[in-house]
Amino acid sequence: MSLAQDEHGMLNGDDTSSINSEDQRGDRDDGPKRPSELSQESLHLQARQRRKIAQLEEKLETLESGRAVKERQTNYYVSQGRGIRRVVALYDSIKELITENDRRYDDNEDAATIDQERLHAGYNTLVRTLPWLLKTSSDMEHDDYTHMLKLLRQGADGARGDDTSKLKTLVADWVNRELKPNPMVDPDDKHTRGFINDACGKLLCPAELDWNSPVTKAGIRDRSEGYIVTDLSFPAFLYEKYTANLDNLEEGLFRGKILVQGYKAVFTSPSSAKNIEGDGDGADVIENNRRARKAAWGIKVKKHVAQIIKMEKVTPRSIAYIACQIRFALSSLTSWRTVDGDFDYVQFWRSIVDFFERPPGREARRRVDRLLEWWTRKVFGRSRREGLSDAAKSNMSVNALARQRAQIDDASFDST
Repeated sequence: MSLAQDEHGMLNGDDTSSINSEDQRGDRDDGPKRPSELSQESLHLQARQRRKIAQLEEKLETLESGRAVKERQTNYYVSQGRGIRRVVALYDSIKELITENDRRYDDNEDAATIDQERLHAGYNTLVRTLPWLLKTSSDMEHDDYTHMLKLLRQGADGARGDDTSKLKTLVADWVNRELKPNPMVDPDDKHTRGFINDACGKLLCPAELDWNSPVTKAGIRDRSEGYIVTDLSFPAFLYEKYTANLDNLEEGLFRGKILVQGYKAVFTSPSSAKNIEGDGDGADVIENNRRARKAAWGIKVKKHVAQIIKMEKVTPRSIAYIACQIRFALSSLTSWRTVDGDFDYVQFWRSIVDFFERPPGREARRRVDRLLEWWTRKVFGRSRREGLSDAAKSNMSVNALARQRAQIDDASFDST
């Protein structure tokens, strides 16, 4: 081989090797990237991460929004249920009230028992107290409906427990101030209440018995024949001056001072229970004016129970509720029960409700109406504007003058 051929071969070999090396580097792309390439890839990565974060935030917002709606709904049902034990039914469940109403549509028989009549009256009170209930429940699935009833019951039982706790201390204070027992009623310890305590025993004593008699005290404490305390006897605290007229047991019934105090403490405020003399048109009016001024100035004013449930008149079932609460507060029971020895709270509540809702005749009905009017004045003051009939309003001078002026104008027009 000539020198020229060798040189030519070497040149060709170098060129091929150089080309192959460049191709291999191009395939591996192992060389350093330019700044512009790095910046572009980083931007793509950041944008992708931002999109993922936005998607997660959107999902979280949706979850939180749903949770917030559910919490608001739960709080609403619980708060709405707080009036049920107080003004509708202390022991009957919402389901029992609704079931009785449904039975009346399904059953063609006109006759109903006293218990069924009481349940139906409770149902009517329920739908007046919660006017949204029928429409809302009719649009619900069964599981949602059941859950709603559970929350309403939770609110009802919670309110009853709150009232029980509140009255435990207040009742002790009222008894100590009025009866001045020795020893004083302990506001924290219920074991020292009941019939072993002279002051509490006086108020719990059946109206037909004389607590001042040592024989009566011993008989009640020993649960002797003739001195058994049951729900068939109205306790003395229900009566005015805590004394019954055995010849007229209706006289002074449901006018007991501590009963009115308990009612006002629960439905208006504990401070309003301090003074119950008169017809409630003194301190209550001043307090209402103070609240109205605060509301007008934009100051947040806490509403009391009666305002929250739009209650303007005292009702039979609310009186029965307070009577049970006061009776429990005076007793030695440390936890809420339906039975205390021989005394059945359920029957006690029903007896009071029936006294008001099932009077035996027209005259008895008039006496019940007067008693409820007395209660409303005691609790809410003398204002009766909302209860005025159209006939009564039409005879008042403003409306009477408007009619007279119109008649004069009509007469003048007819004469021309």
